[in-house]
Amino acid sequence: MWNRLPVWQVLLWWHHLFLLWSTIDGQTRYTISEELKQGSVVGNLAKDLVLGLSEIYRRKLRITSEAGKQYFSVDLGKGELVVCERIDREELCGQRVPCILPLEIVIENPLQLHRVDIEIQDINDNSPSFLTKEKVLKIAESINPGARFPLESALDPDVAANTIRSYSINKNDNFKLNVKNHKDGSKTPELVLERSLDREKQPVHKLILTAVDGGDPVRSGTSEISIMVLDINDNAPQFERQLYEANVNENAAPGTQILRVKATDPDEGLNGKIEYAFGEQTPDSVTALFDIDSSTGVIVIKRQLNYEQTSLYKFDIVAKDKGNPDMDGHCDVEFKMIDVNDNIPEIIVTSLTTPVPEDSPIGTVIALIGAKDSDSGDNGKVRLSVSPKSPFKLNPSVSKHYTLVTNAPLNRERYSQYSIEISASDSGKPPLSSKKTIIVDVLDVNDNPPLFSQPSYTVYVKENYAPGKLLCSVSATDSDLGDNAKTSYSILESKVQDVSVSSYVYINSDNGSIYSMHSFDYEKLKVFQILVQAMDHGSPSLSSNATVHVFILDQNDNAPAVIYPSAALGSLSHQKMPRSAKAGYLVTKVTAVDADSGHNAWISYKLVEATDTSLFSVNLYTGEVRTKRAVSEQDDSSQRLLIDIQDDGVPVQSATVTLAILVEDGLHEPILDLRQKTPEPSKKSGRITLYLIISLASVSVLSLVTFVILAVKCVRNSRSSGSCCMRRDDLDGYKNPNRNLQIQLNTDGPIKYVEVLGEDMLSQSQSFRSYLSPMSEFSDFTFVKPSSTTDFKEMINVLDASLPDSAWTFESQQVRSDV
Repeated sequence: MWNRLPVWQVLLWWHHLFLLWSTIDGQTRYTISEELKQGSVVGNLAKDLVLGLSEIYRRKLRITSEAGKQYFSVDLGKGELVVCERIDREELCGQRVPCILPLEIVIENPLQLHRVDIEIQDINDNSPSFLTKEKVLKIAESINPGARFPLESALDPDVAANTIRSYSINKNDNFKLNVKNHKDGSKTPELVLERSLDREKQPVHKLILTAVDGGDPVRSGTSEISIMVLDINDNAPQFERQLYEANVNENAAPGTQILRVKATDPDEGLNGKIEYAFGEQTPDSVTALFDIDSSTGVIVIKRQLNYEQTSLYKFDIVAKDKGNPDMDGHCDVEFKMIDVNDNIPEIIVTSLTTPVPEDSPIGTVIALIGAKDSDSGDNGKVRLSVSPKSPFKLNPSVSKHYTLVTNAPLNRERYSQYSIEISASDSGKPPLSSKKTIIVDVLDVNDNPPLFSQPSYTVYVKENYAPGKLLCSVSATDSDLGDNAKTSYSILESKVQDVSVSSYVYINSDNGSIYSMHSFDYEKLKVFQILVQAMDHGSPSLSSNATVHVFILDQNDNAPAVIYPSAALGSLSHQKMPRSAKAGYLVTKVTAVDADSGHNAWISYKLVEATDTSLFSVNLYTGEVRTKRAVSEQDDSSQRLLIDIQDDGVPVQSATVTLAILVEDGLHEPILDLRQKTPEPSKKSGRITLYLIISLASVSVLSLVTFVILAVKCVRNSRSSGSCCMRRDDLDGYKNPNRNLQIQLNTDGPIKYVEVLGEDMLSQSQSFRSYLSPMSEFSDFTFVKPSSTTDFKEMINVLDASLPDSAWTFESQQVRSDV
């Protein structure tokens, strides 16, 4: 069966069964024949590149070709490289052997480049042909045998074995054919005169020149040669050389002389006068670029040359005399172009990945960049570079390609976009260069937590504050973008008096506004902390915390409560006193307490009604009921007193107590006046005094040690966090014109600064200076100067009942004047 088919069809059939491929230095090569049908399989690209079929689609495999036309495509279902366009080797490569069609296979995620070379093999699909189908030669009959006459060479676009193999002419009596073989493998037929011509016998000779190629099957072409026998002018011009060669710079200016051809003719007169011209087969591309002086034979450049278009020019020159008939001679001319560095390097971005995540590791491939220079040799060698200050660098890849990779960490918050300038420079002299800018956007990654405007917040809230009202607002900013910068606020779980803090307050997750869930009672809760968290919406999310210190401000919402005398049976309290009572006799003591604090808890007593106002008085601060004079026989035995008890808040809260005092005869005084009698100290009382002195000394030492420890702790705390100050005259609701009390609190609650003043007794006041906190130089603590020792004790009792014990921590006290 194979003998019945032409050889080229057998080869084409075998191509579909077997394709030669090889991988050399990371490059894959396939060999195919030209003129394959569309859909013909070139090779299994997935298998040769070690790729799974799913990877081809997922990694976006694509093909780029320098040919400008896409001749191949990839069958994504099978991973095969197939022909999608007609391939004409002669159109692609001309006479160049081998004919290589380079392909670049680009695969992303990660970015890879594979080079695939497709070698296009020639098939004998072109027959030899002559430009001139009929050629006329004029030969003088006097020409001696052995004369040679160049004939037109046939053209065959095929190469190698498929190009022209031989020439032949039909059998005749006068001529034979000689074929000249050139160094480049080309052949030129020559007609050789074997026997002298006789115009009288045969004025015209008809010959058929046949050109045969070496393909299988053989193809051929013919040209008809008509030989006209001329009379006399028996010397043809002869060139000094059969081949003229010259090297020409491609940048030679038009008008430049290249060389001069010279022929001689021994004839005389017109028969020996020579004119030069291009041969009949000279291509138009040669006559467009070169010109020859018909009289001198000087060849000059007519237009600008280009090495990249053609590096070698071959043509023939004819020297013709003016005899009748005219005779001519022929010579060959070869011009080799010398490349000059006249092409600027071209930067080609094959693939670019943008945007790039800012957390991309060093070495991440950003782009695949190629370099192209049409010059040859060193003029075509291109180097790519990038600015060393850029966080990117270029790594050489395959086939004049570079990969652009990260060379340093990226930070979108500093630079959200990079303009990368790529420079290309060739190795010519002088070198030529070009630049190309690549824009790479940086994709935000959640690498910045939200930051609060301040690490801690201080809020003052009045007790009985209406539920649902705004306490304060916290804010945090995030330098990231989008969801990575979108912030939500929440309250971290903690306990306040064994109750979840979320029972007291809630926060708007969008804007950070904190609202109260219910009103606060200062008497139950004075200060608490809220730990607020700001969290972004990135993945993974980032967060930061801030502390909100909430101080509850006391309001005068509690009236004084009488604890003695007891009024459980009603508002009337019954007391007894002897009629023998002297002036200053202590009848009873009214004691009341107020659940409020500060001024709101300062209590004063006032006698508002009495049966006999001249008999009794009530101490303003202690509530002691004493006789103003001695009881007489005329005084009623039943006395009724109405005492009003008020606090110092705004508005004032008050309570009353009614005392029914029964004056009885013969009733002994139950209370001794210690001021009038001073009994002799016994051994037992002396021992008690010693114990008291030891106890007081121990307490003093312990207090001093405690203060030193607290002072050191305050110094450390002051360095890490500020303190909040609260002065009664600065807080809303605490505007007291008497300015009786000033308090400065630390953020954790204890009193740092206390000042007590009395407007009505300011002129008689004395100052106590004490260092209550290392944060301030000193603090003034002022007591009202009493008129007597008894009143001084009373004032101390009042102050002691009004302020918590934790407020009275002193390092030293100094009385500036005697009390």
